[in-house]
Amino acid sequence: MTPWHQKSVKTILAQVRSSVAGLSKKEAAKRLLADGPNALKELPPVRPWQLLVGQFKNVIIWILIAASVISGALGELVDAITILLIVLLNAAIGFYQELSAAQSIAALLKLTAPQARVRREGHVTEVPATEIVVGDVLLLEAGDLVAADARLLKTASLKVIESALTGESVAVPKQPEILQQEDVPLAERENIVFQGTSVAAGTGQAVVVATEMQTELGHIAELLEETEINKDTPLQQKLDAFGRILIWAALGIVALLFVLGLLRGTKILELTLTSVSLAVAAVPEGLPTVVTVALSLGVLRMSRRNALVRKLAAVETLGSVSVICTDKTGTLTRGEMTVRELFVAGQRYEVTGGGYSPEGEIQLAGKRAQDSHTAPLLTLATNLLGCNSAHLSEEAGLWKTIGDPTEGALLVAGTKAGGNREALEKEQPKYRELPFDANRKRSAVIRTQADGSFRALVNGAPGQLLQRCTQLYTATGIVPLNDDMRDSLLEQVAVMAQAALRVLGSAYRDLASDTPESQLTPDGIERELVFVGLTGMVDPPRPEAKDAIARCHAAGIRVVMITGDNAHTANAIAQELGIATKSTAALTGTELDALTEEQLQQRTPTIAVYARVTAAHKLRIIHALRASGAIVAMTGDGVNDAPAIKHADIGIAMGKTGTEVTKQAADMIITDDNFATIVAAVEEGRGIYDNIRKTLEYLLAGNAGELLLMTACVIVGLPSPLLPIHLLWINLVTDGLPALCLAIDPIDSDVMKRPPRHPFEKIIDRSFLRTMLLNGFLTAGVTFTEYLYILRTETPEVARTHAFTVLVFAELLRSFGARRESKPLWEIPFFSNRNLVLVVTLSLGLQLWSQHNDFLSRFLKTESVSFLDSFFLLLIATIPLVILEVVKVIRSAK
Repeated sequence: MTPWHQKSVKTILAQVRSSVAGLSKKEAAKRLLADGPNALKELPPVRPWQLLVGQFKNVIIWILIAASVISGALGELVDAITILLIVLLNAAIGFYQELSAAQSIAALLKLTAPQARVRREGHVTEVPATEIVVGDVLLLEAGDLVAADARLLKTASLKVIESALTGESVAVPKQPEILQQEDVPLAERENIVFQGTSVAAGTGQAVVVATEMQTELGHIAELLEETEINKDTPLQQKLDAFGRILIWAALGIVALLFVLGLLRGTKILELTLTSVSLAVAAVPEGLPTVVTVALSLGVLRMSRRNALVRKLAAVETLGSVSVICTDKTGTLTRGEMTVRELFVAGQRYEVTGGGYSPEGEIQLAGKRAQDSHTAPLLTLATNLLGCNSAHLSEEAGLWKTIGDPTEGALLVAGTKAGGNREALEKEQPKYRELPFDANRKRSAVIRTQADGSFRALVNGAPGQLLQRCTQLYTATGIVPLNDDMRDSLLEQVAVMAQAALRVLGSAYRDLASDTPESQLTPDGIERELVFVGLTGMVDPPRPEAKDAIARCHAAGIRVVMITGDNAHTANAIAQELGIATKSTAALTGTELDALTEEQLQQRTPTIAVYARVTAAHKLRIIHALRASGAIVAMTGDGVNDAPAIKHADIGIAMGKTGTEVTKQAADMIITDDNFATIVAAVEEGRGIYDNIRKTLEYLLAGNAGELLLMTACVIVGLPSPLLPIHLLWINLVTDGLPALCLAIDPIDSDVMKRPPRHPFEKIIDRSFLRTMLLNGFLTAGVTFTEYLYILRTETPEVARTHAFTVLVFAELLRSFGARRESKPLWEIPFFSNRNLVLVVTLSLGLQLWSQHNDFLSRFLKTESVSFLDSFFLLLIATIPLVILEVVKVIRSAK
């Protein structure tokens, strides 16, 4: 079927059974009844109870519930209630987040126009956008939101902002002429307007060819509602797997020792209490709390670095990211058109400064000119300021343009070149304006001179403008423009274009004061022009983006640019930022369409730039990257980015320019629209994962030590060295507080100097198990030795107090060594984690005080121990820490 952009207006009107006068009211009502309202299909309503039940499917949550039940059974109601509150808090947070995330499709409705002007039965009328039908004739003007996809019938200087749909950074000129090529990219369909876009300037009339889910916006909505997406993060998956293993292991040990006790003739009540103690020792009650705190505080730190996380667990996914797919406009670039070069009177000038701020200067050949406000520059500045309808404004030190972004950039450049907009308006007031037209590719302003004559200032596409010029402005005066001069100027245009600059030509023509009104038309004035010069502008890369990309490469992370911009501009910016090299080429959406899924998956590792792509293309790219084993982060701001953002391992939306749809689909929002912030978030993600891993190792090593100690005593037939209250005290207080401090440990400076983790890497690997078991054996060993030694001469209660004290001291001291897996203790700044120092000091003091305070000694069932004995117990407790640090040194030396 021939696409709409290839069909003539006559053919389209016949196909949709309409006319330039529009539909009759009766026919419109009939079609509305048959086709349904012009509204995007909504998702089935979210059932809150299903989301709430889903919060309790995590195995770690059930570990917490089990710990709460055990604590309650032992009479520790405070501990039981505290753990239960943690469970409910986790469930509430997850419930709120998932309920918010379900609103992605609903947010798309905000992009549809509430009202639209149409022509029916030859009369202009305003109707709700939901009542628009195929065949309606839309009337468009500046400020309108387009209510449906429509083929243009006629235009007058019509420009449409399509950035939310296509990613194009500037307003797109529209015209009604047929496009001959069949596979024209969405961003280049000049004769069609799309639902959800907005009119920037001019007017137009268009016949509706698609409504609701048949529009391009509707296609994106269909992509968004594709379910179910497995977005469990690597951490969630690994902790779930670990939780199942832990439960079965704990039950197995308890059952085994229970049977051994029966065979030894131990009393059932004593066996039950011992089994409960073992179960408490096996379950790291503080783990889910620590994970939640680590993620929550990580989110807080990231918010201070302009990254807002919508889902806690998504923080860790950032640490696993191996590919970052990023939009160009506004993320890698400033999102502000900036003039970089001027060419006038045979000289090339560089323009410093960025954005819409007037700060900057004009430089000649890389050096500041002796007099930057030369006559040629002032002449070019007059064109840039005089043929311009944009305005600049400053708010809180930030400059922005009101009007077309391109004209805003010209306004800034004209000011830097020595022009004065206010003086120009006063001395040469505007007489007539001929707006930009897509067919002419030019705009013109006629101004009245002091002597009553006119001067027409013309800006436009250099190639077509030069064809209408007969003279050239030079440093020595105006000379005839010959073919050699034209070729030289076109060569200069090509050089500027190679540098990814959008090039604009400027010219003027003087007219007599008695020029007839009939000649003050485009055809009448845009001939026999004097060519003045060229202006090269670009949306410049952010200064910090290049360094951020270099950090990604050092961290083993690929950066891929995916943009709706043209391939030449995208590739040039990518090369400047270090994303691509001169030997690599961008893959366009048209070329991507010709690839099968297998071919695309094979090519993704070598492609750094995708250009002129649609929402469907972006989704294919994300699927191909994930299929190749990559953990993918996708960034964007437009509606066309939302499906890919939702389907990526982690979706990142822009906070300033991002649409509501994109933000709802995202896992994280960057408030400053800056790529460097994404890299900072990756660093935080890696650091959080490291903190969770070392905290997990610290907690499990403590539990392993407790289990080994208890098991050894049961097998040997000794009285239980630890009571349930001791184990709860260790797990929830003595271990829990240092674990929380480890969870917020400052990020290691080397975290971005190593490659990303493999997506299938287990959080509990051989190194983890080796360190954990060695910790457990050492702690259990020194505690068992002390317990056995004291038991020979003292009562079981005194021996139990010594064992309890040694175990607590050993685990507290071990927290200092747990801060880094490979760095020895003396290479870590001691006070860089002041919270840990404070907590360990207070916990040591509390443990000593419990042996001399009547209330605490009764609560913890401990006996009095002299301060001298406590000092020796502290020395014994340092043995595991010393041995572990020596092992680190030996391993690093290999």
